This record gives sequence, C-alpha cells and structure tokens, in this order.
Amino acid sequence: MKFTTVHLETNKIELFTSMFGKETIKVNNEIVSEKRSILGTEHLFKIKENEKEVACKLVTGFGSNGVVFDLYKDEKPIIESPKNSVFGILMILFVVIIFIGAVDKILS
Repeated sequence: MKFTTVHLETNKIELFTSMFGKETIKVNNEIVSEKRSILGTEHLFKIKENEKEVACKLVTGFGSNGVVFDLYKDEKPIIESPKNSVFGILMILFVVIIFIGAVDKILS
C-alpha cells in the first residue's frame, strides 16, 4: 500500500508499506530500498539531480498520529515529522500485544 509520495526536483520518491512490516522505497518507479520493520527503520539511497548522485535517507517510525517519516537529502532535513509521544508508544505496545496474542493462538 502506498504510504506517501514526495516530489524533489525531477525525482518522485514513494514509500510503500505492508501490514506485514515490509517497507519499500521507489525513486522514479525503481526500487532503491526494501526492509522489514515493526517499529520503523532507516533507508539509505541515492537520487540524481543535475547529473550527479545525491545521498538521501528516509527514516520511518511511529508518532502521535501513527506512522511518520523523516526525509533527508545531503544530511539536510526535507521533511521532519513530529517525534514520538506517549500516544505513539502506547500504540506500538498495543500492536505488539495483538501480534503476540495472534502468534500464541496460531501456535496453540
């Protein structure tokens, strides 16, 4: 499921997430990073701007409004989401408890 799209100059950066914890980053419809995560992770990739490669970092996690992300280009923030709050931590705990309960039920 597509979570968000960010347009930087001529580049289209897309973040896809699945309910099973898989995160995929696409730049101009090409996969540049894939990772599995429950609580969030860090994706490192490069984009092309003016015929040169530029380092980017996209960090996912949980915040007060659910899933959040930060995007950096050349170590400079492009998008920064509100940081974790008590609500975000409780939401993570709730998801983990449900996951553990489901696994326990399957194994029983």
